[in-house]
Amino acid sequence: MAAPREGGLLAWQYRDYAERHQDKLNLWLHLYSVPAFIAGSAAVFANLLELHWFGVAVSACFVLAAVGIQALGHLREARPAPPVEGLVDGIRQVIAEQFVTFPRFVLSGGWMRNVTRRAGTH
Repeated sequence: MAAPREGGLLAWQYRDYAERHQDKLNLWLHLYSVPAFIAGSAAVFANLLELHWFGVAVSACFVLAAVGIQALGHLREARPAPPVEGLVDGIRQVIAEQFVTFPRFVLSGGWMRNVTRRAGTH
């Protein structure tokens, strides 16, 4: 069996993503909070470029709220995400999930399969 983190961040994160995202409420929370994270991140950078510090603060609040909502959703999962190995690893994992892994999961049909799956089937 492959090591949990074998193959690079994006590979190991996606490998069992569908298994770690089974709860229907968590799936719906992700569907709305991931775009909020992406939009909030873009707004943080746009406001930084314009030196609008209030805008940076408000945008950062959207980013943090999106991460918090997802963290609550993850608590509902029977199979939790692997633990992070420090602050930098945690930030890398969050960014990878928001910008690559979750969009890939949606576009591949994984989100739809999991949200329409009957309870008790895998």
